[in-house]
Amino acid sequence: MSASRKQDREILRLAVPAFGALVAEPLFLLSDSAIVGTLGTAQLGGLGVASQLLNTLVYLSVFLAYGTTAGVARQVGAGDLRAGIRQGVDGMWLALVIGVGVVAVGLPLVPWLVDVFGASHAVDPYARTYMAISLFGVPSMLVVLAGTGVLRGLQDTRIPLVVSVGGFSLNLALNAAFVLGFHWGIAGSAWGTVIAQTGSAAVYVAVVARAARRHGAGLRPDMAGLRTAASAGASLLVRTAALRIVLVVGTSVAARMGDAEIAAYQVGFQVWSLLAYALDALAIAGQAITGRYLGAGDVPRVRAATRRMVVWGVGGGVVFGLLIMAVRPWLPSLFTSDPDVRRLLIASLLVVAVLQPVAGVVFVLDGILIGAGDGTYLAWTTLIATVVFLPAALLFYWAHWSLVGLWGAIGLWMLTRMLTLGVRARGDAWLVTGAVRCRARQDASAA
Repeated sequence: MSASRKQDREILRLAVPAFGALVAEPLFLLSDSAIVGTLGTAQLGGLGVASQLLNTLVYLSVFLAYGTTAGVARQVGAGDLRAGIRQGVDGMWLALVIGVGVVAVGLPLVPWLVDVFGASHAVDPYARTYMAISLFGVPSMLVVLAGTGVLRGLQDTRIPLVVSVGGFSLNLALNAAFVLGFHWGIAGSAWGTVIAQTGSAAVYVAVVARAARRHGAGLRPDMAGLRTAASAGASLLVRTAALRIVLVVGTSVAARMGDAEIAAYQVGFQVWSLLAYALDALAIAGQAITGRYLGAGDVPRVRAATRRMVVWGVGGGVVFGLLIMAVRPWLPSLFTSDPDVRRLLIASLLVVAVLQPVAGVVFVLDGILIGAGDGTYLAWTTLIATVVFLPAALLFYWAHWSLVGLWGAIGLWMLTRMLTLGVRARGDAWLVTGAVRCRARQDASAA
């Protein structure tokens, strides 16, 4: 079997289950929406407001998965499974500490947070109820993120897929029982999700604890390990926050353009997000593979895997772009009968299609550099790309370029990210080998 074929099999072995797990995650809230929708419009609106708050929290906390993946994968590559699992345990303890802190701080702020999102008087009490109960599931939700990172670092994306599917199934069953059977209203939906999240977290804790016992790794929290995990995640948090700013500003600008524009933007963005799950699966494979090879000190294999994954990213982007072009004439009719929204969506989907190959490169290189532990560079360059996006979005808005202009600003943002990531990937500064990135750098400097 050729080297390229072996690389392809390794990439797909990690990426395909990762894609399934990524798609399963949003089904939590989708199933909630379907069941809560039977209660009434106000209840569904309350779920929508609370879901946005929770989605933001999950989005900002994804560093728990990414940072843990990179750190554990390096130790695996270096042949020290015990240290890798120990590092993963520290990441899970950090997730629990952050989760408990979020509950303590968030509960008193629930009324204020709901008001910030402008909930109406009818929606407000339901949003508060769902949010207040759902906060108790946050520690488990963050432990799931960290536990997912541990297993990805151990080159296992199948167990996260099984846990995601199992969690979704349990969530669906409990929501149906609590809301439709016991008539607990929106509170029943929230409790069903909290219990499903807690069950998923328990599975991860059991799996990691069993691995720790097998390899002689301790399970108690270690202050030095917690500090290391927090330090590794800080730059990724900045990166993620910068990405979130672009998403929030994009929605805000579209909303100010008009009702037809925000409706078309919402549909176009959902198409973008769906395809992003597939590309993000390649990024997850990139994190795990890059971390392992760098831990093993095998720079040539890192280079070869990087080239191969970029090919996959571009190829996937081209396929997705062609797919969008094929369905573009009739896709808008599935979502709306408004001719203005259809017209705007057809124009927007053209830009979305053209950007898919660029997105493929960006997602892959972003994942590879996360796997390399190059968080500081990612934080700075993501901030730079965001700074490029913000004035472009405002300029196109003031110039009345409508929704195509906004998507053009997003395209400029993606091109900036591709350029900065590509420059980094072509260089050698990110190729720091060894079980621990900072130690390897110090050793190299000393030499």
